[in-house]
Amino acid sequence: MSAKLAIDGGKPVRKKFLIFGSPQILDVEIEEVSHTLRSGWLSTGPKTHQFEKRFGEYVGSRYALGLSSCTAGLYLALEVVGVDARSEVITTPMTFPSTANVIVHHRAKPIFVDIEKETMNIDPEKIESKITPKTKVIVPVHLAGRPCKMDKIMEIAERKHLYVIEDAAHAIETKYRSQKVGIIGDVTVFSFYVTKNLVTGEGGMATTDNTEWAEEMRVKSLHGISTSAWKRYSSEGFQPYETICPGYKFNMTDIQASLGLHQLKRLEDNLKIRERHWRRYNEAFSRIPEISIPIEEDNIRHARHLYTILLSLERLNISRNRFIIALKAENIGTGVHFTALHLHPYYKNTFGFRQGDFPNAEYISDRTVSLPMSPKLTEKDVDDVIAAVKKVIDHFKR
Repeated sequence: MSAKLAIDGGKPVRKKFLIFGSPQILDVEIEEVSHTLRSGWLSTGPKTHQFEKRFGEYVGSRYALGLSSCTAGLYLALEVVGVDARSEVITTPMTFPSTANVIVHHRAKPIFVDIEKETMNIDPEKIESKITPKTKVIVPVHLAGRPCKMDKIMEIAERKHLYVIEDAAHAIETKYRSQKVGIIGDVTVFSFYVTKNLVTGEGGMATTDNTEWAEEMRVKSLHGISTSAWKRYSSEGFQPYETICPGYKFNMTDIQASLGLHQLKRLEDNLKIRERHWRRYNEAFSRIPEISIPIEEDNIRHARHLYTILLSLERLNISRNRFIIALKAENIGTGVHFTALHLHPYYKNTFGFRQGDFPNAEYISDRTVSLPMSPKLTEKDVDDVIAAVKKVIDHFKR
């Protein structure tokens, strides 16, 4: 007989709630932020530029631009390649709203393409049928840290004269074949949100090898003025500036960069810890028929950002949402990545999407659960997650 669930008054698996996506912040970051605060230079300045340089070296890109968010990077990338109200942009419905929101902000039309059920990424074989004379850009999203099939996507883009802007919010460490994500498409954008593998609280980075676009994004990221604040108010003295275009307030701060510098140093070591946790989960769940675990692929490097299981609802007497509630009662935090975007009220009502339009995305959307995955997790934390998942599955299996 299975143990009584906490939602039914039983004893939880653990006493203290395990927060999903809690970041690993060490003393060295705290000291760096303190140094920045004492320096008097809090906004975009020397540490931002240092972080940009090191991040560009890590990725292998010619240019790296620190920004206030990944969303800001996506917005600027679409702008510099010329997306406007006459454009269509192809992307996936299995993503965070920002991926499509920035398309709408440019008054362009988002065109969704269904995903591969196994990888949860956009299906390259379905892209070409969605291309029209209005198509300007393809935005692949490397979901959970798994790279999209970029060789096929780049081949289509080259043949059809389209731009590729990679949403790599989950994919800082990711490689596709021998190429690092960040140098494959025309522009790649990364996220440093609090739950990401590299954390600056908020923040992001855009990488590209295109000199003209890099300069345009840099100018537009700070009000469209010709000289950065760092140059205007540093020891070089005041320098007059001109407004070249009506830009935005999308710049990264030195406080954020202070975190990023040390997070970047630990990125590869932390990936090894994530891989260890990943293997523990795989070993624990691979023989449970009520769960599907992430597939493994050759010739890629997964960033191990999200460990997502799929519930075999046909074998369970519980919905995905109820499963999450049951885990929460056991003091295990989880995430949902994602609810298919075409079913969100705005996109459904504005563009006329309906249930059944993207069946693979809907299948994943109904079943996906992201479990805690962080270098901050202890072995005991991982044990508790495994125990809680097994406890709930055992109770609700048919």
